[in-house]
Amino acid sequence: MLIRRVARPMLSAVFVSRGVEALRSPNSAADSTRQTLESLSQLPDPVGTNVPSNAETVSRITAAVQIGGGLLLATGRLPRVASAALALSVVPGSLGGHSFWNEVEPQRKAEERRAFVTDISLIGGLIIAAVDTEGKPSLGWRGRRTARKVSDAVTSALPAGAAAGSSLADSALAEKVGHGLHVGAERGSKLAGEWADVARERGAELADVARERAPELAEVARARSAELAEVARDRTEAARSRAIELADTAGAEVKKKRRRR
Repeated sequence: MLIRRVARPMLSAVFVSRGVEALRSPNSAADSTRQTLESLSQLPDPVGTNVPSNAETVSRITAAVQIGGGLLLATGRLPRVASAALALSVVPGSLGGHSFWNEVEPQRKAEERRAFVTDISLIGGLIIAAVDTEGKPSLGWRGRRTARKVSDAVTSALPAGAAAGSSLADSALAEKVGHGLHVGAERGSKLAGEWADVARERGAELADVARERAPELAEVARARSAELAEVARDRTEAARSRAIELADTAGAEVKKKRRRR
């Protein structure tokens, strides 16, 4: 991608220039590195005891990493590895070379603070470049995919083992299903007994209520039946009258048609 081809040389230029400057002025680079190593050596074990003490050697290695990593990143070769190496190379020179917390003069302290924040920003950009896969799958995804392919190949090459594994899985599944059915049957029988007891109790209560309400309900039924009978008679009489009217109308129509003929 064109953006990567332009951005990578821009990001790597500062590291190549720093590496060249460190090789030209080894004493200044060694002093900055020495301060960083002294600060790191004060950390608790096992970090503090494993910090190297030769600042000159560490500064030279850091300069070589910055020049080599910068060239690799600029040319697009192993960009992720180069970005990770450059991010690590910032630490020795940044912590010791820009320790603004030790400065007393305000202007000098502000300058060192800006340089320190700039290095932190560079580390952030390098981390982004280190995880940039350029749209390709990551190494973790490739590893999992390769392991899955190997597993499938081994399974297909060993049908007996695969069948045994399948039978074991099936037997385990059958055992789980059987246990679930057994538990379900026990719970169902228990619930059925409880519901039967509740039904007997509620049935007796409903029977008592029905016996108590029977006269009242019978009286209501008689009253409603009389009302319904009266309504039925009225509607029957109305239907009979309507039928007579329709019959008379039909007879009159028939007589008219006969007269016209």
